[in-house]
Amino acid sequence: MTPARGPALVTGASSGLGWAYADGLAARGHPLVIVARREERLRALARRAREVHGVDATPVVADLATEDGLASCRAALDAAAPPDVAILNAGFGTHGRLWELDREREADMVRLNCVAVVDLAAHVLPRMVARGAGALVVVSSAAAFQPVPFTATYAATKAFELHLTEALAEELRGTGVRALAVCPGPTRTEFTMSAGTKGTLSRAVPMDDVDLVVRATWRALSAGRRRAPTGVAARSSMLAARLLPRSVILRGAAVAHRVHTRNDR
Repeated sequence: MTPARGPALVTGASSGLGWAYADGLAARGHPLVIVARREERLRALARRAREVHGVDATPVVADLATEDGLASCRAALDAAAPPDVAILNAGFGTHGRLWELDREREADMVRLNCVAVVDLAAHVLPRMVARGAGALVVVSSAAAFQPVPFTATYAATKAFELHLTEALAEELRGTGVRALAVCPGPTRTEFTMSAGTKGTLSRAVPMDDVDLVVRATWRALSAGRRRAPTGVAARSSMLAARLLPRSVILRGAAVAHRVHTRNDR
């Protein structure tokens, strides 16, 4: 008899990559704990998990940029068996000059993209380590490989996620638990649209497909890798960060992401 799969946590599960990860994990037989702010979409995903894949799904409607939202997520995890997989995917980005953007929204981005990742990783890892098995996947970005003017906060949060996850992978050596930072390039998701990407890059770089990113994630986990750049843009960004002077990379990123306004010259 095939042993039962343990639960899988997916944050940001209501669309895009989060939905694809959750649906794929349900197809593999994992019960789900799915987290997002949009209740209707979460419940639709939970129904699909039960009706199509035959697994239970617990929807958690929560804003993980808040302590209340994190507490709700932790409570749902504590009510379930220890997770086999945790996909920390929730996040958002903005586009523009920092001083022209909404200050509180920029701070919320740090809370969601950084603080929530630390909080939930610290919550799920003890039970994974105690079992000697599990996988922590943090969805970072190709933006993690260099500073990116005009999306400065977002790129900084993604660098935080990348460095945190790679460090955790080393800390977890010998425990049976794996940690992987997934670094997609531009991907066809609602997130890509909501990030407000209006610079030259959005018109020039080919978009990746969510299924490509998900497949690359499973391959990287199976291979024991710590990072998984997916798509042409991500691999190019990683290579450029290794080979080119920082000043050249910074200037190129500024040109690619520049916000065009009447004040630009």
